[in-house]
Parts: sequence; structure tokens; C-alpha cells
Amino acid sequence: MAKLSAGILMYRGKGPLLEVLLVHPGGPFWAKKDKGAWSIPKGEYEQGENPLAVARREFEEELGAAPPSGDYRMLGEIRQPSRKLITAFAVQGDFDPARLKSNRFEMEWPPKSGKIQSFPEVDRAAWFGVDEARQRMLPGQAPFVDRLLAILEG
Repeated sequence: MAKLSAGILMYRGKGPLLEVLLVHPGGPFWAKKDKGAWSIPKGEYEQGENPLAVARREFEEELGAAPPSGDYRMLGEIRQPSRKLITAFAVQGDFDPARLKSNRFEMEWPPKSGKIQSFPEVDRAAWFGVDEARQRMLPGQAPFVDRLLAILEG
């Protein structure tokens, strides 16, 4: 069975001033990657869990701030090239990237060194206009931006 993941695409502004909040994964594998590496704040969950509750929990774990209260809009699901199924929700809100305080994970680094190091799950957060967001995001998540625009325009 495919892995399940849920996340939040937070946005602010409207029209040509619309921006979305993306996060950059932490750890050594992503350290030098930028375009095509950013993501919505998200995390995995088990079958039977509520995807919105998971998305809200993961937002708080990855950013260190409570997710905004407000009208959460379903952006649907997208199957990633890895076969993971991501469910996303959009909500209007604001977050100061300077306040980022991500949870951490441990891994052996460098490989086969026997040394365990700790890394933030998310090392950066930033607001991007929609065109730049599409370029910065993992390609498999970019359709969430288009779905958000369709909802806001409709």
C-alpha cells in the first residue's frame, strides 16, 4: 500500500500579490538543493487518521507554530512519482519565516561513519509568488498551487 501524507498550503494576499508558504527540507541530502526541492509543510499518516488533523499537526511540528484557524479548503490528492499519496488543504494565514523552529531527526552522517547527527526536519521557510513557487517546489506538488488559484478565482 502507498504511503499517505497530508499537508497545508498556506497563502496570503490576492491577485498578483498572492504568495504561498513553502518549506525547505533539512539534512545533508537537501543542503545544496533549491529549485525543485521545496515543499508544503506535510507529514505521513496511517490509514484511518483524519488527513486535516494530520496536516495541522505536521504544520506545527515543522514550523514550530500553530496552524492558522480559518476556512480550510480541500485541494485534493496527488500521487507522487514515489507512489506516495499527498492530500493538501489551503488556508489563508501568515507566518514569519524568522520564527521557524522545526522538529529534528537523527541519522548516521557521514554514511558508514558510526556518527549520529541531529538535523532539523525543515531548515528554511519562505513566502513565494505563485510563479516562483512552482519553480521551487518539488514538481509533483506544483499542481496544488494551480488548484489553489482555481479555488480563489472561482
